[in-house]
Amino acid sequence: AMAAPRRPSGGGLRRAPQDGRLEEINKEFLCDPKFSDEKDLEEKLAVFKEKYMEFDLNNQGEIDLMSVKRMMEKLGAPKTHLELKKMISEVTGGVSDTISYQDFVNVMLGKRSAVLKLVMMFEGKANEGNPKPSGPPPERDIASLP
Repeated sequence: AMAAPRRPSGGGLRRAPQDGRLEEINKEFLCDPKFSDEKDLEEKLAVFKEKYMEFDLNNQGEIDLMSVKRMMEKLGAPKTHLELKKMISEVTGGVSDTISYQDFVNVMLGKRSAVLKLVMMFEGKANEGNPKPSGPPPERDIASLP
């Protein structure tokens, strides 16, 4: 019997079509002369795609206010409704209430330092894990006391 085309069932596989869509968009960025001098563009785009899909996206596959809100809380930098709206309009140029993948990549690669970009950089650094020295602080030598 011929295998029927696999249809994503349930929430778990919702990512598959989106992954393909973002991959297409990444290809467009790779061919865009505007970004031809960007170092490691392919690697960066791969990271952006993962990051973008990590956001709790609304069903339209875009980042909405609630998604940004949750992300900021996760980062321990909660924002007010107004601040969130401002972040989104900063990324979209005020034309949309949701952040599309194109908007997202444009901000990440753009020269403007948008809040979202800083947040992403910050999260990237946080995830690299700075091992804190464990154990008690080194003994202070009596001689070194003031």
